[in-house]
Amino acid sequence: MIVLTPLLEGRQEGRYKMNKRRMNLKMFETDASIIDRTGAESLIPEERAREIIQGVVTQSAVLSQGRKLPNMSSRTYRMPVLDMLPLAYFVNGDTGQKKTTKIAWDKKIITAEEIAVIVPIPEAVLDDSEYDIWAEVRPRVEEAFGKVIDGAILFDVNKPDSWRDGIVTTATKATSVVTLGETDDLYDKVMGEDGVIAKVEESGFFVTGHMADITMRAKLRGLKDSTGNPIFKSDMQNETRYSLDGSTMNFPNNGAFDKSKALMISGDFSQLVYSIRQDITFKLFTEGVVQNTDGTIAYNLMQQDMVALRAVMRLGWEIPNPINALKTDKAKRCPFAILKSGS
Repeated sequence: MIVLTPLLEGRQEGRYKMNKRRMNLKMFETDASIIDRTGAESLIPEERAREIIQGVVTQSAVLSQGRKLPNMSSRTYRMPVLDMLPLAYFVNGDTGQKKTTKIAWDKKIITAEEIAVIVPIPEAVLDDSEYDIWAEVRPRVEEAFGKVIDGAILFDVNKPDSWRDGIVTTATKATSVVTLGETDDLYDKVMGEDGVIAKVEESGFFVTGHMADITMRAKLRGLKDSTGNPIFKSDMQNETRYSLDGSTMNFPNNGAFDKSKALMISGDFSQLVYSIRQDITFKLFTEGVVQNTDGTIAYNLMQQDMVALRAVMRLGWEIPNPINALKTDKAKRCPFAILKSGS
């Protein structure tokens, strides 16, 4: 992750011209070294911002399998969640007394937090009007957003203080964990009565998807059912291209999946909900330094003839985890289970 420190001194001269069908970068001849959204609408057209949002969802394993709620109108969103089941009774005869019952709701709060991505761009690239800069920048922005979102939601990596525990921590607290030792049978650990799928079902949920470290592919390819048919196979009708026991299988390749904490995560991903507070906004920095998280300077924009595009979005997420008849204790109820290495 990198941060940008803008320098507002000096005057930048010159002009960058791009094909209007691509991204039109314009240098302002003022003392300000930032092109904001209101001052340069042609920098990132609205349709490009929408494309980024769609791309981030695709690049993020969490968002691609989770359930999107309507966009937030404020920083927080209160979500009512069923917390007590109603009871039904037989009425004894025509004159039997009808009993009353109670039902209760819990409130889960989704808090939107800001995520920023900075993409340094050499000025030489911008000077080439035939170069499709958007094709170069877009995948970098999408992958960077996807990595930070997946890392925070799955493994608590650099998560904001206002966000809840990540999926792995939540499953661990609910003892929804299966350990795979070197001599253990992978089929039993995944498909057996004490496997990860069974853990989710014990909490009253059905598994709708899985995600795993890419090294699990080789292990899963050998899994077969009692008739010898593979249970891990290609699924050409699904964007992830793979399925496990009929449920979507995803192998995140954005660098966020930490196999030291989990080899595989299985669960009911309709119980992972997220909401976007702010669509992506952009600023272009023409002077300043880009720093690494340890404080060292990665780029000096002026000295290295570069500009930096910063993209910002805000979103929040939650696990509703409503009460159900199979598991009424919320502390032990979890719609996700993890398979971790025992070595």
